[in-house]
Amino acid sequence: MNLLLVEDDLGIITSLTEYLKIEGFEVDHTPGQRETLEKLKGSQYDLILLDISLENGNGFEICKYVKKNYDMPVIFLTASGDEGSVVTGLDIGADDYVAKPFRPRELMSRIKNAMRKYESSGNQVRLGNVFVDTDRGLVSKNGLEISLSALEYKLLQIFIVNRGRLLSRNKLLEDIWDIAGDYVNDNTLTVYIKRLREKIEDDPGHPKIIKTVRGLGYRVD
Repeated sequence: MNLLLVEDDLGIITSLTEYLKIEGFEVDHTPGQRETLEKLKGSQYDLILLDISLENGNGFEICKYVKKNYDMPVIFLTASGDEGSVVTGLDIGADDYVAKPFRPRELMSRIKNAMRKYESSGNQVRLGNVFVDTDRGLVSKNGLEISLSALEYKLLQIFIVNRGRLLSRNKLLEDIWDIAGDYVNDNTLTVYIKRLREKIEDDPGHPKIIKTVRGLGYRVD
């Protein structure tokens, strides 16, 4: 799990990062609003933990930006524990609000609870910064809708249903036969995987969503 810690207190950064790593998180850190917005553009995170008072900008603006453009939980971790700050944070979409000083085990429980809520949405699937609403057949990336052909969407559905499993090229060819309406050969599959990657991957040449398992097939984690 990848977590972004937005904080400018070096003591908290050091101690909290060590604790989170023990709990199995990969932790990135940014000290202010400008750096955070830049970091979000090129990385994929499962959760953001942020303070309100920062080196530049403030956590409220970051929270609003994240909730508008991404699908991930946001938890405030801040010394600003007054009622007004708590209400503001929750009203703009924060998933939880923890006041400093905090107890590490309680914070971890709140983090896991926030992540469970996102993982339990059966009709809504997140693949990095790509969001798939299977009820409405909509796919978006960083908050912007992506247009997929019927075969591209079918291929993405197959990967989602078999998430975490290795899929051979033969298995993929069998599963997309019906939607294509005619014979789908190996070259056609290569073309459609390439097109799908170009639409959903940040760097299609080095895919992080649809991964190639050399000589065996593909896998989406």
